[in-house]
Amino acid sequence: MSYVWLIWLLIAAVLIAAEVMTTGFVLLWFGVGALVAAGLALIGVSSIAVQMIVFLIVSVILVIASRTIFERLLKPASPTGELRTGVDQMIGQIGVVVEPSRGALNEGAVRVYGSVWTAFPAAGQPPLEAGESVRVERVEGNAIYVERVLHPAPLFGKTNQAE
Repeated sequence: MSYVWLIWLLIAAVLIAAEVMTTGFVLLWFGVGALVAAGLALIGVSSIAVQMIVFLIVSVILVIASRTIFERLLKPASPTGELRTGVDQMIGQIGVVVEPSRGALNEGAVRVYGSVWTAFPAAGQPPLEAGESVRVERVEGNAIYVERVLHPAPLFGKTNQAE
């Protein structure tokens, strides 16, 4: 009896466990490919070459498919159509002023995505007032620059991430 399926199972476990330690979301799909190869070996496909080819094909197809799905999910946040991640996703989002402007730089605080950020009014904007709705214009370091929104989107709307 061949134990090749156990080797594939071990490879799958290592790849899936390694995915937990990385941020790329790629190793998971190779782990799934190894599970498929293990299944082939378990049902009696004894050719290592066939198992290897199926492993590679399944893994690559899953990587490409997941990339396409993630791009579609993340692109609507960008008016330019480019994929934005991290703090870049905040640009264009709606927030609420929780601390009014103070000091020479008109520094205040705005809640966006449930987090409070140091905020400054964008060029040409008056000082921030508590309770106002603002849109994130840009992010610089750990501060955001905002502009007023006269008619904010509904609280649970697609573009409103304020809490």
